Amino acid sequence: MITSKTTYIGGLRTVNTHLRSSCQIITDAPVDNKGKGEAFSPTDLVATSLCDCMLTIMGIAAEERGFSINGATGEIKKIMTSSGQRKIEEIVINLDLSMCTLTDSQKKILKNIPSVCPVALSLHPDIKQNVKIKF
Repeated sequence: MITSKTTYIGGLRTVNTHLRSSCQIITDAPVDNKGKGEAFSPTDLVATSLCDCMLTIMGIAAEERGFSINGATGEIKKIMTSSGQRKIEEIVINLDLSMCTLTDSQKKILKNIPSVCPVALSLHPDIKQNVKIKF
């Protein structure tokens, strides 16, 4: 089954439609690569997807064990290479779970998840994943 459909609409912009839900995401080329930077760039989505995946898998682990991480946030910084071919060099993610009431054993479970979420495991090993968790 096809997951999504992408349409290039000109001006270095795409519209992406999730076929099951009809939810849409627009991408725009970043300002430093001839775009307007008026929406997520494709590489922004890669970095953001890493954080989304970490929080989602943490949420699954929490729900399975009867606790919640509702309200947890993540801040994402994408760093591109400074020379040569344009590609992501590093993704810095700061997860904040300080608003969650967690035991030491729950924190221990959650600490291990960032390195084993599906997106983290799918990214090229040359991309540095710098993740910090605030409890």
